[in-house]
Amino acid sequence: MLEILFEDEDLILINKPAGLLVHRTRQAYGEDKNALIQLRDQIGSWVSPVHRLDRATSGIVLFAKNESILPALKAKFMDREVRKTYLTIARGIPQEKQGLIDHPLQSERSKKLQEAQTKYAVIAESEIPYNSTGRYPTSRYSLLEVDLLTGRTHQIRRHLAHIRHYIIGDKKHGDNKQNIFFERQFGLQNLLLHAWKLSFTHPLTNTQISITCPPPAHFRTIMQHLGWELGEFE
Repeated sequence: MLEILFEDEDLILINKPAGLLVHRTRQAYGEDKNALIQLRDQIGSWVSPVHRLDRATSGIVLFAKNESILPALKAKFMDREVRKTYLTIARGIPQEKQGLIDHPLQSERSKKLQEAQTKYAVIAESEIPYNSTGRYPTSRYSLLEVDLLTGRTHQIRRHLAHIRHYIIGDKKHGDNKQNIFFERQFGLQNLLLHAWKLSFTHPLTNTQISITCPPPAHFRTIMQHLGWELGEFE
């Protein structure tokens, strides 16, 4: 059963587990298991995703429950009226504790450069007594709060790779040495990227909706290994 975080007559927000597709894709042709089908069967009505998360990313996904509200919800994302905040654990500690990554990204479809902006803030730091790279006796990591200002494919993963603070568990854009270390040392099999908060104004009721979704168990386990208090993240 998918965890439902909020629901009314027009929309529904769920906690998507890591590893689950939001909907069927060309890359996973013939694979029937996805959040769209699962949610439709779970609540017994039509639903449609308003936005997407990567398969490997966990956290909040918004679905429309009727076709009439879908254009208005999608318009809010297009007009950047939705605040999307993520949690991630990255290699190293950024010198600037908060900043804006303004770096165009190439579209995987058209191959054209598209504007892309990502805000980040360091909310926890750790240095552990392990040589994860073969170069230094200790290793440093940071817990980042990340806000997407645009919505490009793999934007957070690509932007953090651009500033060389690779997301732990990212097998496509990350640091393979770190991925191997976390798998061998802590048994990590997942990408440490989680859609943590979503805030927007309901297009019909005009009420403010702000949803928070605690990170999954594998994420919290790594936080504990790095010496961070779970606190608000439980």
